[in-house]
Amino acid sequence: MTRLLILNGNTTEAVTERIAAAARAAAPPGVEIIPATAPYGLPLIVTRADWLLSGPPILEALAARRGEYDAAVIAVFGDPALKAAKELLDVPVLGISEAAFHAACMLGTRFGIVSFTTALQPMFEDCLDQHGLRARCAGFRMGPPEAGYPAGFGVAERATLLALIRASVEQDGAEAVILAGGPLAGLAAVLQPEVKVPLVDGTVAAVRLAAALAGMAPAAKSRRARPISGFGPGIAALYAG
Repeated sequence: MTRLLILNGNTTEAVTERIAAAARAAAPPGVEIIPATAPYGLPLIVTRADWLLSGPPILEALAARRGEYDAAVIAVFGDPALKAAKELLDVPVLGISEAAFHAACMLGTRFGIVSFTTALQPMFEDCLDQHGLRARCAGFRMGPPEAGYPAGFGVAERATLLALIRASVEQDGAEAVILAGGPLAGLAAVLQPEVKVPLVDGTVAAVRLAAALAGMAPAAKSRRARPISGFGPGIAALYAG
């Protein structure tokens, strides 16, 4: 049995449950999904400051369960703490942005990114640059800066998403569209029948890729112990060498 830790980087348990449901639906046979929630932090990550502050609790949660999983997914679009986790942990760690970008590149020449608030766009752009994929992005279609992820997805929210997706396809030329954000997990499959290009769910892409990578140990890391203060015991253990 392959064990995948799926970590919601905010503190909202309802979002964790939504992500976990999408992850379980996407998991190949023989894969166990272990959901987890950040131990502290913000209820939703919607600004650059939020993104930066979410790093330590994400690392703390990953460190606290070392040995309990064969690969991990950071289910926050923009992939906060991903590079640190790859450096400090000895199993594959993927971010849902990383997985979505690469999956979308294999489904179309250029992909669009859809989300509910433009406040997130700077982090998404940074993430594209880190992966060298800015040129493959057809553009962003997002809601107003003050908007957040809705608590539920009824008729109005569905119509909003579909309008943004269609604008990405018809006006920006996207050949695949990413639904960006952990709280949007599971919606791509619901909306796909109404959209003519592939919709990419970062959680789904990350789960399937993580299942494939589990067991492929990252390059061996040799680290000397370094003193660290003020962080929780999990992060301190990562720096213990």
